[in-house]
Amino acid sequence: MSRDAILAAIPHRPPMLLLDEIVEQSDDRIVCRKHFSGEEDFFAGHYPQFPLVPGVLLCEAAMQAGAVLLSKLVAGKAGVPVATRMNDVRFKQMVRPGDTIDIEVKLTERLAEAYFLQATVRTAGKLAVRFDFACMLVPPG
Repeated sequence: MSRDAILAAIPHRPPMLLLDEIVEQSDDRIVCRKHFSGEEDFFAGHYPQFPLVPGVLLCEAAMQAGAVLLSKLVAGKAGVPVATRMNDVRFKQMVRPGDTIDIEVKLTERLAEAYFLQATVRTAGKLAVRFDFACMLVPPG
């Protein structure tokens, strides 16, 4: 699916939009992709001699994928999914300029307006980060 579908699903916009495309999606699972060109501003300072995608941005990309997944579940309700916690974050592989990440997020449980998800981020088929997170639907304003 196109970037337009992502823009229609979540409020994030460049430069904080960290998804390029939706590869596949079902009711409880989504796979998204993001390519890091090396031109992103954060590479200039993280780290100048050995540029890396900050781990927090890998987590943010996964949570954005989760928000796209949840957008269909919360359609018609006022609010946006906002992260409330992250658990058991494990960084396994560095992501560098020129790398592409595949982000898989699964909805594991829903309790009223609380959503519990599992995320994995891979680069070149290798696990870069995995974690569990929760979101709640928060009214705008």
